[in-house]
Amino acid sequence: MGWFSRKDWNVLAVIFERSDLYTVAGQRAKGGDADKARDGAKLHKRAVFWAVFDQKRSFVEGGPGQGAINVPPEVVKKLERELPMNRTVQDVLKALEAGTENKCAKSLQWMGYPKKAVQKDEEDFS
Repeated sequence: MGWFSRKDWNVLAVIFERSDLYTVAGQRAKGGDADKARDGAKLHKRAVFWAVFDQKRSFVEGGPGQGAINVPPEVVKKLERELPMNRTVQDVLKALEAGTENKCAKSLQWMGYPKKAVQKDEEDFS
């Protein structure tokens, strides 16, 4: 980084609430606070995935969080692939970029939630 470059990041964490509901929590942070916000998202116990975006909505970095153990690995991969284009994520980023709020959270609207297991009726009808 040059002398005048300064971090101005939007840090997001996709938080596990239950198997069919995650929350996208975002925070806008600058300078050293940006690193602290990123580290907080990385270390959050229920963060399925964390991501850092700049103010032009470019993905800077991200990865599975500690809460990824709560969901199947294929869900984490799909979330990683689709996160930057997700409508809820875009709405949170837009709110943070506007500068009216430093923090924002919304329920994740997403078609990639794990399917509920179908239980077979093992009752004998004979």
